[in-house]
Amino acid sequence: MAKDERVLIVGMGYVGLPLALSFVRGGVGVIGLDVDQSKVDALNGGASYLGHISDADIAKAVATGLFEATTDVTRCAEVDAVIIAVPTPLTKYRDPDLSYVTSTCQNIAPHLKRGAMVILESTTFPGTSAEVMKPILEAGSGMTVGDGIDLAYSPEREDPGNADFGTQTIPKLVGGYDAQTTARAVALYERALDSVIAVDSMEVAELAKLFENIFRAVNIALVNELKMVCDRMDIDVWSVIEAAATKPFGFMKFTPGPGIGGHCIPVDPFYLTWKAREHGLTTRFIELAGEINSGMPRYVIDRLRIALSEDGKALKGAKVLVLGVAYKPGVEDMRESPALDVIELLIEGQADVRYHDPFVPSLPQMRKHDLRLGGSKDFTVELLEEADAVLITTDHNEVDYELLMNTTRLVVDTRNAVRPRVGSGPYKARLVFA
Repeated sequence: MAKDERVLIVGMGYVGLPLALSFVRGGVGVIGLDVDQSKVDALNGGASYLGHISDADIAKAVATGLFEATTDVTRCAEVDAVIIAVPTPLTKYRDPDLSYVTSTCQNIAPHLKRGAMVILESTTFPGTSAEVMKPILEAGSGMTVGDGIDLAYSPEREDPGNADFGTQTIPKLVGGYDAQTTARAVALYERALDSVIAVDSMEVAELAKLFENIFRAVNIALVNELKMVCDRMDIDVWSVIEAAATKPFGFMKFTPGPGIGGHCIPVDPFYLTWKAREHGLTTRFIELAGEINSGMPRYVIDRLRIALSEDGKALKGAKVLVLGVAYKPGVEDMRESPALDVIELLIEGQADVRYHDPFVPSLPQMRKHDLRLGGSKDFTVELLEEADAVLITTDHNEVDYELLMNTTRLVVDTRNAVRPRVGSGPYKARLVFA
């Protein structure tokens, strides 16, 4: 890649914004394209809207003169590479929703200059780049992929809140339409990232990303199922996991929870099951894992209902404090968080629900949820004393678990958050695992 080449990144979210900053640190000029004018204004003003990226990071990037944000799609004509980092959710029927990808391709195609390279980073099924994007880009630009446009796929591997690995240090897979395009895309990413790995094709890169997260989803389903078996057998699942984890080979530790969350694991497996059906195959193992994981919020509510009944209370009318709505500790990211499904089930059961999350002051309207709980409650003695039950759905370190266990009456812990932090008691609260 030439020194003076610039890139445009479509989507200034959890994937696109950190990538933009990595390119700027590598001396590459970046235009950040987003449909949200408020995000564009914030970025150009040196402000961040993501918790793990500071205002100082944004201000420094803007001050270099290498970064600016815009809502103007015609700016694609100014750059040598366009990287697409837009959502790829599921429909309500669990089919792939590529509407953001296809509309982006339709919008950018007329403005691409000859020789431009387009790279998709959004997680998707194998064949998306060649079968879906290529015809749209060719029809809209009047050019041909391989002769006028270069096309590649490089899956994002972002993990917000991970202190050990970030955008710059996570190895980057790249597969191009042909060998020449792969080499060009590798050269581009090497300007910004520590490790870039060329693979044989776009399809290999597409499927590798799905396989990474299917591996996690299946193993999480396995340990979630183990949790339910242990409950019936009156065996501590957390002790079982710790015991198994002492084996130095042939075992990888996974932990149970109230379901699965984040932008990848709840979604990615169903992209492959959908594509497999096109080839006359049923991915029973993957679909079973999906059923187990998606059923965990209801299992948690059943455990809570039993625990309340042991105190002579019904779920209906019970004051339930949900502790944590982010999908993982230490971040504000709520994408596909199982806590949101748990809250909906609590509301359905006519419980009196409130929540506390130090990273999520309010619950915005989302694609699947519109929960109106009045914002995060302050973590006070009064809040804990009035709760009939506290349901831990996210194990944030910023919570005072000792105060929790010595103040409230009943704690239902889905994450084993209490014992590693404050030991095994004695507590005022009764501790139940779910």
